[in-house]
Amino acid sequence: MSENPKFDGRRALLKKAAGISAAIAAADVVTTQQAKAAGMAPSAVQYQDKPKDGHQCDGCALWIPGPTPKAKGKCKAVSGPIDPTGWCTLWSPKS
Repeated sequence: MSENPKFDGRRALLKKAAGISAAIAAADVVTTQQAKAAGMAPSAVQYQDKPKDGHQCDGCALWIPGPTPKAKGKCKAVSGPIDPTGWCTLWSPKS
């Protein structure tokens, strides 16, 4: 045991504070990952259900097709159903 009980109390308090801080940081990482998995809001990327300047979702690298060519699909970055003829600011040509 240490010679001064005051220091033992402070050390214990610092260890608890460090543990709590680590738990909060871990929870923040999990929340961020869940938000990324859910995708961004369509409004955040100016999503529209019509093409812009000849670019549309079914020609984008982020496009995930629906069951038929005209059916709504999904996007790797934007949440919700996405129209194949839609467009957003994340549009990037398929390679």
